[in-house]
Amino acid sequence: MLRNAMHLATLGLRQTKVTNTSPRLLLILQNNPRKLENLQVARDYAKGKDKKKEKGGKGKPGKVEINEQQLREILNLDGLNNQMQKSVAQMREDFVKHLSLRSTSGAIDTLRIKVDGQEHELQELAQISRKNPKTIIVNMIGFPQTIPDVLKAIEKSGMNLNPQQDGTTLFIPIPKVTKEHRENLSKNAKALFVKYRDAIRGVQNEHIRKLKKQPELGKDDAFAAQAQVTAIADRFISEADKLLASKQKELLGD
Repeated sequence: MLRNAMHLATLGLRQTKVTNTSPRLLLILQNNPRKLENLQVARDYAKGKDKKKEKGGKGKPGKVEINEQQLREILNLDGLNNQMQKSVAQMREDFVKHLSLRSTSGAIDTLRIKVDGQEHELQELAQISRKNPKTIIVNMIGFPQTIPDVLKAIEKSGMNLNPQQDGTTLFIPIPKVTKEHRENLSKNAKALFVKYRDAIRGVQNEHIRKLKKQPELGKDDAFAAQAQVTAIADRFISEADKLLASKQKELLGD
């Protein structure tokens, strides 16, 4: 009986294709078929883990496929896309208006001024001209009461401007293009990107909350829809990130 057990153990050992095993371990396995069985199970489990690793395992998730037809049935897909696209478009517009290496009267013209809760372009409130290539003149005689709001908007415009007031007239020296000025503009570009990136994430989270409130959606369908909404947001953020990289390269002179 002992001989038969040893024979079966040896046969099982051959089937497991044990390699790099010491003679002492071989003897133990031959005398204890249960240990051999446990070894086989352990190696099968390890192989299974290796296969998972080859397929990706718990690594980086794969690309999420967006099924627009299905999404339209459970959420306002056009509204979602429009809101996110609006953030990217507004960021691009702000880059052009407020982040130029040389401040121009054109950029000042369209500067947004908040007065009594409403926004106006500066050119609606003032007469704007150039005294010389290095100075912009803003005549506020038409709406002198808005001068504090205008000064605040100019100082926070990100254009590195330091307006000087003389009565109802503002004199705005155009700063030299220094390395520090370039770096400040680059930082302002990053701040604008963060602002609009967060706005896109806000739209994403709003639609995900709405999906969670739809009890008719199964767990798997809800999870898939949320993943697709996130993927759409990622796409717009990636577009905004490319705009940022291009703008910073322009500003820093890389």
